Amino acid sequence: MTKRPFLICLYSFCVFLVVSMFLNTLTPKFYVALTGTSSLISGLILIFEWWYFRKYGTSFIEQVSVSHLRPLLGGVDSSSPSNSNASNGEADSSRQSVSECKVWRNPLNLFRGAEYNRYTWVTGREPLTYYDMNLSAQDHQTFFTCDSDHLRPADAIMQKAWRERNPQARISAAHEALELEDCATAYILLAEEEATTIMEAERLFKQALKAGEGCYRRSQQLQHHGTQYEAQHRRDTNVLVYIKRRLAMCSRKLGRTREAVKMMRDLMKEFPLLSMFNIHENLLESLLELQNYADVQAVLAKYDDISLPKSATICYTAALLKARAVSDKFSPEAASRRGLSTAEMNAVEAIHRAVEFNPHVPKYLLEMKSLILPPEHILKRGDSEAIAYAFFHLQHWKRVEGALNLLHCTWEGTFRMIPYPLEKGHLFYPYPICTETADRELLPTVFHEVSVYPKKELPFFILFTAGLCSFTAMLALLTHQFPELMGVFAKAFLSTLFAPLNFIMEKVESILPSSLWHQLTRI
Repeated sequence: MTKRPFLICLYSFCVFLVVSMFLNTLTPKFYVALTGTSSLISGLILIFEWWYFRKYGTSFIEQVSVSHLRPLLGGVDSSSPSNSNASNGEADSSRQSVSECKVWRNPLNLFRGAEYNRYTWVTGREPLTYYDMNLSAQDHQTFFTCDSDHLRPADAIMQKAWRERNPQARISAAHEALELEDCATAYILLAEEEATTIMEAERLFKQALKAGEGCYRRSQQLQHHGTQYEAQHRRDTNVLVYIKRRLAMCSRKLGRTREAVKMMRDLMKEFPLLSMFNIHENLLESLLELQNYADVQAVLAKYDDISLPKSATICYTAALLKARAVSDKFSPEAASRRGLSTAEMNAVEAIHRAVEFNPHVPKYLLEMKSLILPPEHILKRGDSEAIAYAFFHLQHWKRVEGALNLLHCTWEGTFRMIPYPLEKGHLFYPYPICTETADRELLPTVFHEVSVYPKKELPFFILFTAGLCSFTAMLALLTHQFPELMGVFAKAFLSTLFAPLNFIMEKVESILPSSLWHQLTRI
């Protein structure tokens, strides 16, 4: 038994001698054939891997190793499965023709004077881009003016004020309009841009409400007397809705959340057709602040409909409610051992749905990217919408124990579900390819790096095979062009590679008796 290691060492030494003799007899043509064959094989593997990746979105070698080899080695796939069959009906229904890169007014936009300007005073940075403010100016002209403004001097002044680029010129025009009469839109402009606190803005909006209600009642009585009066009534309605909404937002910011919820509900009942203002998103945020999850679910049941346009607020709030039921006891290790329960599966599916709609949100919720002030306009499914959602809803996710942990464990699994290429979509219509360009116009790129849609990176084995193929092809070409020189290099490389083994064998040979090799050959 004690001679076995000694015999194994001798056998290895003999094999080494045979291999050394074989390598010394090789010609340059052998090296050309060897490198050419290696290049051909690695090239064929690369072509197959690339074809498989283009068709299925994953590496064949990686998939085989994860699916077959990893279980044999005792590993467990921690990726959360998802049942995609249950959502086929929604997928078919939601693939509707929508205009790409449509910019929407941010339902939770901040006040310029009381919030945006304060940020500028502290940091010296401009939180709003020119493109964003120009869109707001267009919105103001659309909602707060009409063709009959020349009949009222104050409205005529405000019509010019909304077109002014200089903030001080707009504020001066608003004061000029108020000297003539109580003008609701003049109060709106001062509340938005001149007021430096929310309390001051609320006071101005209350004055605007008094003036706006009077104009609304008068135009309501005359709306059927012609198209001119109808347009005026439409304008007065927009002004009144805007004022009441901003008053509700002031109450929410000042801590009177229940009062804000009541004002929003009353506004939605009074003007049910004005869904374009997305007041329900303000309501959802306020209800989450009150932790009134039953009412949140009721609002979602009404607005999370296939026929209605989705938003990050709708999708991620639905995911938060489902995650709330399981997140406090969720453990990725336990889930990988026993599998996901029905409630956990529903929560994971809701997270996948939300992430596919807007894949930029999780990095802000998980604080992997720093937040900035949200813009006045957002691009649905874009980085701007992600910032606007996370800015107001991060606190609600933190309040639910374990919700961010569940999001962290499952959100990246979304991209393994979506068929490749990613733009095909799975639960929603294809992801617009123009979001990055629009977000760069909406967001201040000077101090913010715009997020782009996560692309599937090339698997390691494709990159490795490509490198191997290129390296062997280069060796084959050099060996064909310079066979003698490459032969010298190959022998020098092999000599260097086997140098430690040579050293060991020399030591063993010096210890062994000289007649031992002769005796071994006889055996």
